[in-house]
Order: sequence, then C-alpha cells, then structure tokens
Amino acid sequence: KDFHLPVAVPEVPSTPTHEFPADWSIKTRLLFMSSHPFTWAEHLKAQEEAQGFAQHCRATEINLPQSVQEPKLSTELRCAFQQSLVYWLHPSLPWLQLFPRIGADRKIVGKASPWSQDEALQQVLMSDWSVSFTSLYNLLKAKLCPYFYVCTYQFTVLFRAAGLAGSDVITAVISPTTRGLREAMRNEGIEFSLPLVEECRTRKQKNSEVNLETEVANSLEVGNSMEDREEPAPSDDDDDESFSWLEEMGVQDKVKKPDAVSIKLHKEKHEVQMDHKPESLALVKGTNTFTLLNFLINCKSLVAVAGPQAGLPPTLLSPVAFRGGTMQTLKARSINAKARVHLVYEDLFSLEIVGPVMPHSLHSLTMLLKSAQRGAFSALLYTHEPTAVFNTKLDSASPALNKETAHKDLPIYGLHPETLDQLSQCPTLGKSSIRSLEMKDYAYTWKS
Repeated sequence: KDFHLPVAVPEVPSTPTHEFPADWSIKTRLLFMSSHPFTWAEHLKAQEEAQGFAQHCRATEINLPQSVQEPKLSTELRCAFQQSLVYWLHPSLPWLQLFPRIGADRKIVGKASPWSQDEALQQVLMSDWSVSFTSLYNLLKAKLCPYFYVCTYQFTVLFRAAGLAGSDVITAVISPTTRGLREAMRNEGIEFSLPLVEECRTRKQKNSEVNLETEVANSLEVGNSMEDREEPAPSDDDDDESFSWLEEMGVQDKVKKPDAVSIKLHKEKHEVQMDHKPESLALVKGTNTFTLLNFLINCKSLVAVAGPQAGLPPTLLSPVAFRGGTMQTLKARSINAKARVHLVYEDLFSLEIVGPVMPHSLHSLTMLLKSAQRGAFSALLYTHEPTAVFNTKLDSASPALNKETAHKDLPIYGLHPETLDQLSQCPTLGKSSIRSLEMKDYAYTWKS
C-alpha cells in the first residue's frame, strides 16, 4: 500500500542509552517503524498462538539472540510476540470498549446496557467486580502481580507492588482527584500525600529563602551604619496595630479584618483550583492501600449514576491472571508504506499495536523488536493523557534497597529480569510520558 507517511524525526536526548526510562502511563496505540519488514508478526500459526498463550500463563522467560537472522522463520520470536500481547481485563463485555473510561461516553452511547435501569443487575455486577478487585490486591500483596490499574469514569488508580517505582512498600497513585474525593478519603482515615503540590511548595520555599538571604545581605550592609538604633520587640497584638492606620483615617468600620471563615474559604478555593488537574495526584502507601481498597469498593461515586456509563463497574487491567479476569490480546497489524526521504520515496515498514498497552508490554515489545529489526527502529507512542502523571517521582524512594527487594522476589513477579530492572527504577519522567522512541545500533534515544 502506498501510504505517504511522514518520517517522524523526534527531538531526542544527546546521549543514547541501552535502556529507556520506565513509563507508567497506559498507551492507547504504538506505531513502530523500520527499514526492515515486520512479516514475522503476521499470520501466526495456531500452534504459535497457543504456545504464546501458554508461555504467558507460565511466565516463561524468553531470551532471544541479539539479532535474529531469519525473523519470519523464527518460531521462538513469533511465540514470544504473541506472549507480549496478552493482558487481563474485568469486566468483559465484548460489545463495549472498556478502555479508556475517562471521556468515553461518546463511544459507549447507544450501546446496549441492560444494567443501567436494573438495580439488582447493578448489584450483581458490582459484587462480582469487588471479588475481582480484592483478588488483584491479594495477588499484589503476595508479589504474584507486579501492578494493576483501576479505571473509573472520573479517575484512574495505579496499584504497584513493593519493590517497584523506587518504593519498598505497596503504593497506589490516584489521578485526577477532586476536593470531595480527597475529603472522603481523609474521613475514612486514609493517609495520603499530594507529591506535586508538596514539590511546588518546596520550590516556592527555596525561592523565598534565596530572596530572603539576598534581603538579609542587603540589610546588613545598610545596618552597619545604624548599629546603635534598636528594633522594637514584636508584640502579641501586632495584627491589631497593623490596622491602626485605618483608625487614623477614620475608615476602620468599613474595612473588615479577615476572619477564620474567610481564611478557610480562601484555602478551599485554592484546593478546588487543582481539581481534575495533574497536580491533584494523590499517593497512598503501605497499609493505607488496603484501607483504600475497602473505600473504593464502598465508594458510591465510583460508578456513574447517569449517562452512557451508568451502573458500569470500573475497568480492571492487569498483566497477570486474576479471579474473574478475562484474557485479552492487543491488536497488531503490519503496514507497508512509502515514506518521503530527501525528495525520494523509500520503503517504510510499520507495525501498529492497538489497545491498553501497559508498561511491561511496551518493554517486552521493544526487546523483541531489538532482536528482530537488528537494533534499529523508531516508535510513536500515543498516551492516555490522564495517566501520564503516574510517572511522578514518589517521595522517600530508595532505589538501592528497592532493586535488592525486587530481585529477591524475581521468580514470583512474572516479569522478565530486564523489564523488572526497568520498572523497579525511580520514575524520572515527572508529569510527562514518552512520546517517541528511537533505537540505532542497539541504543535508545527518546522524546517525552
């Protein structure tokens, strides 16, 4: 097919590396491009597909050579490709697209939803969902599941096992949040932090400290000639004295001092301003994640009461099997196209992957392509934007301790050692995610 695809030339870091940073956002689509064909990813035989599923269920570790000489003839490569496309989903309703959920009303509207007006059916769906959610948390706690996502129509929660993302305890990050949700969590006794808000405060504090130091230095210079002058001691009624000039002008009754209610309203306005924004990301750690689990199971606002998603439980996405989970596969197709390079059309081969691409799948696919495409390919990554903020660095992370913890439990996580290495690192992308990735001579460069 003669699709005139533009060649993406991403802005990339100057120094190539042998690994790209962990990206905890969920990708909706990947487009890999290469000068070598992707025929090895086409028309898998029934035996290869079955073997790929079996390898996934048994967490079989596949180590391919640096370069596969005949990719199309490599059964090992084709089985590993099928293995890397598998993910687990709940609920499974084949006529509905259950990811993404945020902003999905237009895609769901008009589709059959017999539960929307049937309260008894809604209770059955939610009861079944609660069992699946609890099963996933138990797997996470036992280090049999590395991480999973809870995708509601308003926010997404990422639960990560101890040893991942620079933390030696279980963590859960929620984004975006609202003041109402945060207040409800506090009322349930869930301790959480707002890392991006705290980071902003720290930055402002440092800036103010620098300004203060400058002011002090300047005042010391002036003060040398005024050493004999004494400063009055601060009194308890400074606030009252600061309004004395209003009395002198005779307008003290017209101007009110800020009372406790006004101060509270001002704080609340500031808190509401970050609602639905990346800055509203909430971090829950350790045993508080179990309290969060119970809170979410009983949270009435978790499910829409009106609209196309009314009565539909949140989507659970996991790299491993869980109770009530359904095995799904990402959709893959290869395209042969012509690309314009320096006024000449050259063959460009591409491989498109569609679906909820989780962090481990992205890493597994790049490892396969490294071998199959002889260490040279580029990729465009399409992010589900509300999840980009999951790359925020967690507070008090300890990568050294973490890596040791992760490797000690390697066999039961079900991840490839290289993937585990990547996902155990402290997040470094902040509020952004990887948009494009390029490999040349087996080394990565990327743009976020």
